[in-house]
Amino acid sequence: MAIAPWTRRDTSQNRHSSMLAASLLAALPLVYGLSSSGVQRQGNNCTVVPMGGGQDDGPNILSAFSQCNNGGTIVLDQYYVVGTVLVTSGLQDVGIELSGVVQYTPDIAYWSPNSLYLTYQNATTAWFLSGNNIHLYGGGTLDGNGQVWWDYPNVTQGTAGGSSTLFARPIPLTVGNATNVVIEDLTQIGSPFWNNFVYQSSNVTYRNINISTVSYSSNPTINSDGWDIYRSSYVTIENSTVNNDDDCVSFKPNATNILVQNMNCLASDGMSVGSLGQYANETDIVANVTVTNVMLTNSQNGARIKVFGGSPLSNSTAGGGSGYVKNITFSNFQLQHVDYPIVIDECFATPASCQDYPTKIAVSDIYFSNFSGTSSGLVGSVVVDLNCTSTCSNITATMTNLTSPAGNATYVCMNVTNSQFDFNCTAPTTGINLP
Repeated sequence: MAIAPWTRRDTSQNRHSSMLAASLLAALPLVYGLSSSGVQRQGNNCTVVPMGGGQDDGPNILSAFSQCNNGGTIVLDQYYVVGTVLVTSGLQDVGIELSGVVQYTPDIAYWSPNSLYLTYQNATTAWFLSGNNIHLYGGGTLDGNGQVWWDYPNVTQGTAGGSSTLFARPIPLTVGNATNVVIEDLTQIGSPFWNNFVYQSSNVTYRNINISTVSYSSNPTINSDGWDIYRSSYVTIENSTVNNDDDCVSFKPNATNILVQNMNCLASDGMSVGSLGQYANETDIVANVTVTNVMLTNSQNGARIKVFGGSPLSNSTAGGGSGYVKNITFSNFQLQHVDYPIVIDECFATPASCQDYPTKIAVSDIYFSNFSGTSSGLVGSVVVDLNCTSTCSNITATMTNLTSPAGNATYVCMNVTNSQFDFNCTAPTTGINLP
């Protein structure tokens, strides 16, 4: 059963008043916004006219969606300042021509309490794009104004680097409760959190996306995943470049039938299944995922599966969930200076002893094919680390050609059965620490 995007996992930490939640619910499934002189309408095309002078263009953008829903086109061809949460839902057969720049205001005092709550890992969003048959295109730029967020003192984070209810950092664009969506030819810069969230949606395609989340101060970016896919199926991401500090693409709970291909990932955490099993008494699955033709440079991970260990606590938010990871193919990876080219981590971000409380996530039918390149040498000569606290089965690796600057490449496996490798995998030794 689908969870409404503003449902709280922990009602004791609600940041929105019931009045705000009620107003959002009342707005759906219609797009809210009033007609204004800031929208020029010709037939079923609505062009948003910038207010200028740093004024908020958000209400006029919402008005354009309201006026040109159901077969229309919203044109954003200039520079726009947005200081209003954009809930554009109930859309039907809508084109969005973003050839200009949409920049969110650096107003943390507004965005942190008011961005739309999306449940998983306390994620919130500045733009919730929802409906059927939506096409966003045009070669424009979405600017999250992230530097002010990274420079904010004493930033609080949630479990596993997630957001915090005390300091919510909004995702610039979420495709949520949507079907048949194409987003292409878009530049995204400066996201305060994940760049893209695919939330409870199906048949979603991203292509020709250029993501750059890079800090220009001594403060690093924070959890700037290129994409996170949650409770969604039939998602394609292709022909794109990501320069960030975290996962290039992350396959979150209940992501199925996913294709990622022709990707260039810089300074990232690689292609990651997970994290899964974070919440006790919940079932997480990721299945039928293909990731192929990937270049990873100066990254922490190449191909990774990360799941939480178990937990003795029935209300744990840091391990104890159940489920499985199955039928995952990683192929044709070119790696340069990557700490962990191939890794399975079944004790990810888990405070409990994973030896005493092994993961409840079953990992099987994982295929690694045609991995070539170099590790960074951060963990010595280790280039493959399959660290299973429970049993991983049917893991296959073929055409592996990985080297390490620290010496002859070594391969580490723990609790891996019924598997076939083209290298000799040995038991782990002390001193190997997974990310």
